Amino acid sequence: MVCQITSMNDQQSNDLYQFDPSGALLETKLPLPRRSGKVRDVYDLGNSLLIVSTDRISAFDYILPCGIPGKGQLLTQMSSFWFEQLGMRHHLVSTEIPPSLATQFDIGPLRGRVMLTEKAEVIPFECVVRGYLEGSGLKEYQATGEICGNPLPADLAQCDRLPNPIITPATKAEEGHDENVPIERMIEDLGETLANQLRDTSLQIYSAACDYAAARGLLIADTKFEFGKVGDEVVLIDEVLTPDSSRFWAADNYCPGQAQASFDKQFVREWLSQCGWDKQSDPPALPTDVIEQTAAKYQEAYDRLTA
Repeated sequence: MVCQITSMNDQQSNDLYQFDPSGALLETKLPLPRRSGKVRDVYDLGNSLLIVSTDRISAFDYILPCGIPGKGQLLTQMSSFWFEQLGMRHHLVSTEIPPSLATQFDIGPLRGRVMLTEKAEVIPFECVVRGYLEGSGLKEYQATGEICGNPLPADLAQCDRLPNPIITPATKAEEGHDENVPIERMIEDLGETLANQLRDTSLQIYSAACDYAAARGLLIADTKFEFGKVGDEVVLIDEVLTPDSSRFWAADNYCPGQAQASFDKQFVREWLSQCGWDKQSDPPALPTDVIEQTAAKYQEAYDRLTA
């Protein structure tokens, strides 16, 4: 399967679309009710939502001033792939632009990067599943010997596989930093029945995705899922198992005790950690080589998973 990425280099920024010098789509301003997250612009169409994946990229809960050209199209097509592959009830209706919008404004920059979805009542927790010890989980483990209340064996090394995958919920923040919390907090806020359903469903999805990815030479170190309710039914929403929300590692190069060769935005995280940025002020722009390497890794993850 080939992801068709439309080049934005020949698109002119106008009142509806803002691009950066590399051609990355940073913002959409369609004449519709809108709210924006770190990466997506979400438009209310009345009975449904139009979710536009821009090329914005975030790291350490900050939106960076430059984008990754074509990233939004890859995220959309990868999420669409996984929604179909997993076979779970989800919110995606179509990745086609509604014909009624095509008569109202230029839809060219939207092609390949939209999801038409059902409206769902968002459950205000991200369900983070960790199968390996890395990222914020590694830092917490090194300080406390556990992650979000999950005790772990002593002497685990960076990127070690955990004895069993664990769920570490995070509260969803519209702005600022998400907060990792123990599952008891999710139970307290949502009730035991719903919290346990989200935990069990998240672990089941992660297990199925790991089996699928392993057959294609990739390890899924960790990922996050988001859920909503349509009526009384819990559905999978937002994006799923993309390089924005997951750590993908090359299985043939896996070597615990060090950082792994990855197919996600690790290039971005590493550069930001080494460039002198204090992670408290506005983040710096990425150099061209980091942008290009990140785009290439996103594309490779998509190609491996959908081949």
